[in-house]
Amino acid sequence: MSKGALALLVNGGTENWSPARWEARFEAVCPDRRVVLLPDPALDPAEVHYAAVWKPKPGELAAFSNLRVIFNLGAGVDALMADRSLPDVPLVRVAVGDLTDRMTEYVVLHVLMHHRQEPYLRESQRLKRWAPKYQWAAGALTVGVMGLGTLGAASARALRALGFRVVGWSRSEKRIDGIPCFHGTDGLDAFLRQTNILVCLLPLTPATRHVLDREVFAKLNRDSPLGAPVIINAGRGSLQNEADILRSLDDGTLGAASLDVYETEPLPEASPFWSHPKVVLTPHNAADTDADEISKYVAQQIARFETGQTLENVVDRKRGY
Repeated sequence: MSKGALALLVNGGTENWSPARWEARFEAVCPDRRVVLLPDPALDPAEVHYAAVWKPKPGELAAFSNLRVIFNLGAGVDALMADRSLPDVPLVRVAVGDLTDRMTEYVVLHVLMHHRQEPYLRESQRLKRWAPKYQWAAGALTVGVMGLGTLGAASARALRALGFRVVGWSRSEKRIDGIPCFHGTDGLDAFLRQTNILVCLLPLTPATRHVLDREVFAKLNRDSPLGAPVIINAGRGSLQNEADILRSLDDGTLGAASLDVYETEPLPEASPFWSHPKVVLTPHNAADTDADEISKYVAQQIARFETGQTLENVVDRKRGY
């Protein structure tokens, strides 16, 4: 084959992230290109022009002297950005409708779960207790979405369509029709003061690490039928200060939390999150990537690149996303 090889570097562990599954999918969509699942001792590194990766170990990509583009198989690029030896080539992040739809489903599911008092109702079922509480309308709550990129904007629109009051915040200015948007340090407090349910979909950068802390929780709006604010984090684990979350849940600063991501993954068995009565826990599967859609996306991007077209969704390395 005359075309440069596509190297796959996948460190996952779950069924959906099986390296063999990704290899089969890429071989199907790149029939005229060599697809190599790493490590492969027989591979000449100079053959590799493209790399499709998930959580590669620092230094694993440095050996490919002819690398032209790196494709990240998930939405978060923080693991890659931490690699100081990363080759200076375009880094492309995933942006497909399937991933956006899955994240929107997760956000809507968990906002509705807290809005419709599902934790209380499931406890009532276990106790065989028939004691429904007053149920308010969606418009009684304001959902604040932190992070207004593709995923955050789609979630915000879906929540607004259900009747929730929705506000948004991002580091740089964004505009979404019908949704008040705040930005920057100056806009953060005004955003938090309105928010009853806080949804975090920010990228992880040095500026956003541990942004979900006690100071932020204390500024959330408590004047709603929920009684205390709720947080939902489906962004990255290091966005949250986990000790602050636990302390805030225990003293009533927060009423509940839905967490899909954690600073250490898999979540250790000793973590208090597993059994905390105010925590709804999921195993980092809010928007699990679909191998079929992502492999097609990467193949299309390579075709664009090789015909002189502009790559889509290239990461700004200075901003970290």
